[in-house]
Amino acid sequence: MKKLIAVAVPILSGKTEQWKKFTSELNGRYKKEYNESRKTLGVHERTFLQSSPQGDMVIVTLEGENPEAAFQKFGQGTDEFSKWFLSQAKEIHGLDLSKSAEFSMPQLIAETELVEEHAHA
Repeated sequence: MKKLIAVAVPILSGKTEQWKKFTSELNGRYKKEYNESRKTLGVHERTFLQSSPQGDMVIVTLEGENPEAAFQKFGQGTDEFSKWFLSQAKEIHGLDLSKSAEFSMPQLIAETELVEEHAHA
């Protein structure tokens, strides 16, 4: 059964433009490596930018059989793409994702029932 987690990560003050360049590279120059990385980890990732009066943040969803394990496994990546991604995350968010103790997984607090899609006749 697939599982979904969502992680909210603040963007450091003044780093939103760097984050936009980073995501542009994920969707362009590094698209193949990004997709292969997440496929290897067994997750489908979606990333959202959320602006608020407290500053900008990124909301990332990971969906797969074990997204928590995938998140932690990615932090241990030593290939060139993973090293680049992790260094960007550290510069933009101030988080060292290679140290799992610095980042705790979110807790699901409330959930509604799934809505089934009905075909219209």
